[in-house]
Amino acid sequence: MSLDRFLRLGETVILGTHHFAPEEIKVFARKFDPQPFHTDEEAARHSLLGGLCASGWHTCAMWMKYNLIAQEEELRQPWPGPEPKPEFGPSPGFSDLKWPKPVYAGDEITFTRCATGYRQLSSRPGWKILTLQSGARNQDGDAVLSMTNAVLLKA
Repeated sequence: MSLDRFLRLGETVILGTHHFAPEEIKVFARKFDPQPFHTDEEAARHSLLGGLCASGWHTCAMWMKYNLIAQEEELRQPWPGPEPKPEFGPSPGFSDLKWPKPVYAGDEITFTRCATGYRQLSSRPGWKILTLQSGARNQDGDAVLSMTNAVLLKA
């Protein structure tokens, strides 16, 4: 198996779908983003957003959860390649993070990623940096998250 095939280069991978329940939204927001439209249903109804919605950071955290679950599943698969099985490292960051629409209480959000390419790291022999286009859509197909992110890859 080639590295490109293992990474599913150019293929949009569905990571999973998550239901954003009102109480989950409020619990996350009280800890990390306590704005009224994330913590108080009545205040949210009277806000610009018109209803209780998840923090964008909550949406990102759930993308990460589903990404790691999918990654762990992929790494459990047998590796038929001639070189050692690829190993993922930490992420050096992201760019172009956007939340084009709110995630409202009750929404079903499907998370995706698409590996678009990789390059060698001159500072770390044997490691590459993998670039991903990542996102999420609600049950109506509307984009609610988009970002370009990277992950280190030993391969």
